[in-house]
Amino acid sequence: MKAIFASAAMLAVLASPALAEDLTPQSYQNLLTPLVQGGSDVLGAPLAYPEGTPNVTSAIVTVPPGGETGWHEHEVPLFAYILEGELTVDYGTKGKKVYRTGEAVLEAVHWPHNGVNTGTVPMKLVAVYMGGGTAANTIKVDASASK
Repeated sequence: MKAIFASAAMLAVLASPALAEDLTPQSYQNLLTPLVQGGSDVLGAPLAYPEGTPNVTSAIVTVPPGGETGWHEHEVPLFAYILEGELTVDYGTKGKKVYRTGEAVLEAVHWPHNGVNTGTVPMKLVAVYMGGGTAANTIKVDASASK
């Protein structure tokens, strides 16, 4: 019986450093999962913040299957993260790109584009517009404005 207690005590002593490691707080950097990072949008244009008072807006955008955003442009940098579904974005002469669940993008600024839900479920994304001054987050444009 003493041998069992001795073995248990030895295991407790050997396991205690592992337990201490598990309880050590992680650094902030270890808590991050990078989504996207850079200084240019999806089409390679450099990002520039609008002048004036900052105005950051975040929103959930939902597009039903077969639905579309309509042709539009952004006057401010926009970060988007696809929560569910699939969105195919037509950038005119710059081609089309497909974004799926879990993907992130720094969307095109000052470039006409149209997003279409080409999936079978509603597409949901988080949009974070990094606006300011009088610059509009989104402006509608005519389809013929596509470059």
